[in-house]
Amino acid sequence: MKQERRREARDLNYFWEMLSMAQKFSVSELQRFGYELSFVRQQEQQRVAVLKAGPKMASIDEDGQINTAPKVFLRD
Repeated sequence: MKQERRREARDLNYFWEMLSMAQKFSVSELQRFGYELSFVRQQEQQRVAVLKAGPKMASIDEDGQINTAPKVFLRD
């Protein structure tokens, strides 16, 4: 049986506090184009912010680099 890792909905402040200063700046920039912070994922030694704008997605690495075509796999 697969254990569900998402036990409770997190508010966006929880994810915002996980971001580096560079990520916060980049999130603010993408928000101008309709993107919203969805979650933060730990990948290896880095935290990656994932944002959505309708069907579009973007990711931001810890250095604040924006990727508007990320390879993000979402769980059901």
